Amino acid sequence: MPGKRVLVVEDEAFLALEIGTILRESGMTPIGPTGHSAEALQMIANLPIDCALLDINLHGESTEEIAAELLSRSIPFAFVTGYERDYLPERFHDAPLIIKPFAGQKLIATVRGL
Repeated sequence: MPGKRVLVVEDEAFLALEIGTILRESGMTPIGPTGHSAEALQMIANLPIDCALLDINLHGESTEEIAAELLSRSIPFAFVTGYERDYLPERFHDAPLIIKPFAGQKLIATVRGL
């Protein structure tokens, strides 16, 4: 979807930039990126966001609180992580999952499906 605003929550700078580039090249608007939970929560509260891509682990901290806030606002999201589905918090077990490393087409297809 062209113009889709996608929050990017990723603590690895290179990967965050890569995700942003892939989104921009597909006509979407990356929001962020951020690698900090507090900043992500502030963005969710203050910016128009259509969907989000979340790393499951930010500097050793779970993004479960961010996922819960997105869910409470009915903002769809997917996890982008090196972990398998079994590592996801139980209540988010059915969330879309993109395993690192990933192909750009997989990322875009997932975002379009959100």
